[in-house]
Parts: sequence; C-alpha cells; structure tokens
Amino acid sequence: MDPLTLFGLFAVSAMLLTYALEARSSWWTLAFAGACVMGSAYGFLQGAWPFGLVEGVWSLVAARKWWKLRTARRAPGTGAEAG
Repeated sequence: MDPLTLFGLFAVSAMLLTYALEARSSWWTLAFAGACVMGSAYGFLQGAWPFGLVEGVWSLVAARKWWKLRTARRAPGTGAEAG
C-alpha cells in the first residue's frame, strides 16, 4: 500500500470514528470537521476532485455545527448540554 492510500485510509477511518462519537461531545464534531479536511486533501491528491470538493464543503458544515454547539452551550437558558 502506498503512502497516499494509507493517508486516505486513515482519513476515512477518522471520519467514521469521529462521526460515531459526535453525540458524546462537541469536540468530536470539531474532530470530524478535521477528518473531513483530511478526506478532502486525499481526494484532491489522488485526482478525485469531486470527492475533495464535497469533503471540503462537508468540513465547513461540520465546523459550523461545532461552532453553533459551542455558542449554544454558553448562552443561558438554551438547554444545551455541556460537552
């Protein structure tokens, strides 16, 4: 297995793991966003630009979700749980 394929395997494995753990803490959501960035980089590096583009957008969606979770946690009376 070449280094690029290993990187891709690591990226998508990290995406799967962090997505599965998102409900435990908002920090897993941020980690998912980071894993999506790695998936995006892998897509572009291997020449699959549609995959790289979609993963890049997905990382922005996940980062925005993390940001909303963090700000909702700080707002009084929102009922958001700590995490």
